[in-house]
Amino acid sequence: MKFVFTKHAIKDKLPELERFGWKITKTKVKRIIKNPRWHGVSKHGEETAMDLVDAKHILRVVFDRKDDIIKVITLHIARRGKYESTL
Repeated sequence: MKFVFTKHAIKDKLPELERFGWKITKTKVKRIIKNPRWHGVSKHGEETAMDLVDAKHILRVVFDRKDDIIKVITLHIARRGKYESTL
């Protein structure tokens, strides 16, 4: 399985999350995609994978899967209950 991160995910989202105190690594993103606590579909039809980052927050990763290539589109922190409760 090969992971490709969009420029948006690498240049915008990871540094933005770090500025707000969330140390999210590419390794953590890959782990969540491989073994999500929750999964779903975004409003645009992309797959999502989610896991806890603390007791009140989740990391939500939006990605596309084509054959053996996973393209990470974006990621964000959300409060618990916003996404995992809809699955």
